[in-house]
Amino acid sequence: MRRLFLFTALLGLPFLVKAQTLKGKIYNATSTLKNIKVFNTTENRFTVSNTDGDFSIEAKINDTIAFESLFYHPKTVILKPIHFEDIAIFELKELVSELDEVEVKAEPKQPVFKEETYNIELKNLIKEDIKNNPEKYAPIGNNQGVDFVYIFRKVFDLIKRKKPKSTEYQAITYTHLDSLFSKSTFFNTQLITDNLKIPEDKAHLFYDFCAAKQMSSELLKESKKMELLENLVLNSQLFLILLEEYGEKSVSKD
Repeated sequence: MRRLFLFTALLGLPFLVKAQTLKGKIYNATSTLKNIKVFNTTENRFTVSNTDGDFSIEAKINDTIAFESLFYHPKTVILKPIHFEDIAIFELKELVSELDEVEVKAEPKQPVFKEETYNIELKNLIKEDIKNNPEKYAPIGNNQGVDFVYIFRKVFDLIKRKKPKSTEYQAITYTHLDSLFSKSTFFNTQLITDNLKIPEDKAHLFYDFCAAKQMSSELLKESKKMELLENLVLNSQLFLILLEEYGEKSVSKD
C-alpha cells in the first residue's frame, strides 16, 4: 500500500510543479503593443513585450499574470489550460480615450484703456481735502500765480505710499518719461492728449508730476506696460484735479 501511494505521488508531482512557457501577444483596439510590462505575480517573474507585442514567460495553470503600462488600464489574468494551447492573445484598454476633456482657453487680451477706469473715489478725496485744507496747497512766497510743482508735492503728502528701502530701488525720472513718450508707439503724445486729457502745453509739467511720484523704474519694462498705464491714468486724474482747482486762479493772477 505504501509503495502504491508513493508511486501515485511521484506520477502526479510533475504536473503539480512543472512550469511551462506562456507565449502571448498584446494588442490594443488597433495594433500590437510594445514595452508592456508582464508579471507572473505567482512565481515572481517579469518580462516586457517586444516591438511586435510578443512576450514569453514561465508560468503554469492558475498562475496570475499582470499587465502594466502608463498609458493602459492594468489587467490581471488567471491562467487556464487554453492559454497554453497556442499563442495567447491579451487586449489592453487605453487610458487616453477616457481622459476628461481639457478646456482650452484663449490667451487673455490686454485690457484696453477706458476713461471709465478713472479712480473717482480718490478724485473726490483730493477735492475734499483741498476744500477743507486750502492752506496746505497754497504756494509760499509766490506772487506770479500758482506754483503747481509745490502743490503737487502737497498732494503727495495726502496719497504717498511707502517705497522700498532697498538701495537697488530706482524711480522713473522726468528724462525716462520724456524719452518714453518720444519713442514709444503705445505711449505717445496722442495718448497724453486724447486719452489722459492732458493739455498739450502741460505735458512736460505732467512728466514732472509723475516723476515726483517716484514710480518704480520696473514699470518701464514691456511686461509691465499695462501696470504703467494704470499709474499714468491715476496720476493724470490728480494732475487734472489740480489744474481744475488752480488753473483759473493762476490765469487771473498773471
